[in-house]
Amino acid sequence: MPESIAECCQYLKLSKNIAENSNRIEASSNEDFLLKILNLEIEHRHKSRINQLIKKAGFPTLKSFAGYDFSEVKFPVNFTETDIRAGYFIENKENIIMYGNVGTGKTHLATSIGINACKAGKNVGFFRTAGLVNQLSDLRKTGKLSLFLKKLGLLDLLICDEWGYVPLEREGCQLLFQVISDAYEKRSVILTTNLEFSKWINVFYDEQMTAAMIDRLIHHSHLLIFDGQSHRMKNSIMRT
Repeated sequence: MPESIAECCQYLKLSKNIAENSNRIEASSNEDFLLKILNLEIEHRHKSRINQLIKKAGFPTLKSFAGYDFSEVKFPVNFTETDIRAGYFIENKENIIMYGNVGTGKTHLATSIGINACKAGKNVGFFRTAGLVNQLSDLRKTGKLSLFLKKLGLLDLLICDEWGYVPLEREGCQLLFQVISDAYEKRSVILTTNLEFSKWINVFYDEQMTAAMIDRLIHHSHLLIFDGQSHRMKNSIMRT
């Protein structure tokens, strides 16, 4: 019987969990049995969807809010830790710029926000900024850039980590500007950076384009400042 059920599930494009759960469910009636097994299938699909979204997002490591210390994060007025956890800014297509020294928890927080968004059914893309620019340049050479930009256009949240860490060539700057310009008021962007706005010109070179990029990013944006000591330095085994 389980084999026959599994074959039916395959034909109907249902998960094999239905066959596996059919012998485990205790029900008082046929209707009760059907409701329970359908609810298990819905739960399975929901979990699978979340796992696919997290995998597709490209997080280098998986992080959560559990144990995260917000005490060294300075929030702007009318934007709080609760807002970060709830993720309403994504619905409102607002941006978050995380500015502070290396190792102060910016990437951890950005990743936690991204994973929470995936759990809420949002499409997220996580990129190291230099890696994103290299990918854009390579795709432009192979004629596949437009397809990739369309995929970025489907995102609800774009995370650009280590923004401004590496100086970019002019072509890379132009491509990155295109991504940010396309995202303006269409999807949320999170940037993590240790570079203050006045020094962005040292990375992007073109003053006019830099000003236009900053203008698009800071509109509808929240600035979080991380001014603590590097967590990696504090917890380094070399200190022992």
